[in-house]
Amino acid sequence: MVSIDDLPIRDELRGQSPYGAPQLDVPVRLNTNENPYPLPESVVASIAERVTEAARSLNRYPDRDAVELRTELARYLSRSGGLAVGPAQVWAANGSNEVLQQLLQTFAGPGRTAIGFEPSYSMHAIISRGTGTGWVSGPRNADFTIDVGAAERAIAELAPDVVFVCSPNNPTGTAVSAETVLRLYEAAQAAKPSLVVVDEAYGEFSHRPSLLPLIEGRPHLVLTRTMSKAFGAAGLRLGYLAADPAVVDAVQLVRLPYHLSAVTQATALAALEHTGTLLAYVEQLKGERDRLVAELTALGCEVTESDANFVQFGRFPDARAMWRRLLEHGVLVRDNGVPGHLRVTAGTPQENDAFLEAVRVSLKDLKYPRENSA
Repeated sequence: MVSIDDLPIRDELRGQSPYGAPQLDVPVRLNTNENPYPLPESVVASIAERVTEAARSLNRYPDRDAVELRTELARYLSRSGGLAVGPAQVWAANGSNEVLQQLLQTFAGPGRTAIGFEPSYSMHAIISRGTGTGWVSGPRNADFTIDVGAAERAIAELAPDVVFVCSPNNPTGTAVSAETVLRLYEAAQAAKPSLVVVDEAYGEFSHRPSLLPLIEGRPHLVLTRTMSKAFGAAGLRLGYLAADPAVVDAVQLVRLPYHLSAVTQATALAALEHTGTLLAYVEQLKGERDRLVAELTALGCEVTESDANFVQFGRFPDARAMWRRLLEHGVLVRDNGVPGHLRVTAGTPQENDAFLEAVRVSLKDLKYPRENSA
């Protein structure tokens, strides 16, 4: 029996850990930013109808270019994002992670560099390493906002090929202003020019409008989205991007043949038929998110301002001990490695009540005084 260290894997992968959150069977799971509400029966029925129709042609390959799906995604973005886009500006893949991978395969790779501003979505760094792209961690302020001046200087010095901006940011929940994105974009264009990727996976939960209008007239700016969060379809694995048509043409150079199955396309189309119904849950979750912020603050926790469907909270002398104590009370949250902090997904009102009670008890159990836990 050999270990992974005995295999001839690439050097940049040695010592790394795969991405993944703990999957534990506990009463309240609030660690993976899923939408807690199951799809309504009306949506399930539409999916069944479309998948049944698709099943009749499974002996054939699916639409390689997913034209109908991209058309409907473009319509959704045009209605909700503040900019009219067409299907030629939209590309879809198996989750936003595959979209990010295709972008890095196309615009980065060996001998090229990507920069992100950490703490942020760890898959940006993981996919960069997986594509042989050099990774650089850029600066943030103490309040987890991007240090724009320092970021501009880093871009000017490094001249990266890809710049990642996550808004709302995961795991902190902080949003990025349009002004910040524009400053980073201008810095990136002066340096190389470079591709700037705005990861808006949690965009529907934000207090702010989408950054989609920024792609107009900026051929090196890309916005990525997912149906996993707002649409309550994490199991679907459907992500997409909006960009200049030339970017869409470029990523097709690296896409695998028929990468989106007929079943995936049919399921996504059915979900898009019920956008109003599904996004109504988003409004409920935004209210619950804001309640978590208020009540955690009242408990003496330090809470990061959130525009996502999750909340980062702390500051704990030992975040891992707090994580374990919450687990003992039947509540699973995420320890993302941000010193002194944990992250909780906004769940149903009942789940959030259980979480808040677990926090109250755990703070008392661990004898964290109010002033020291803030």
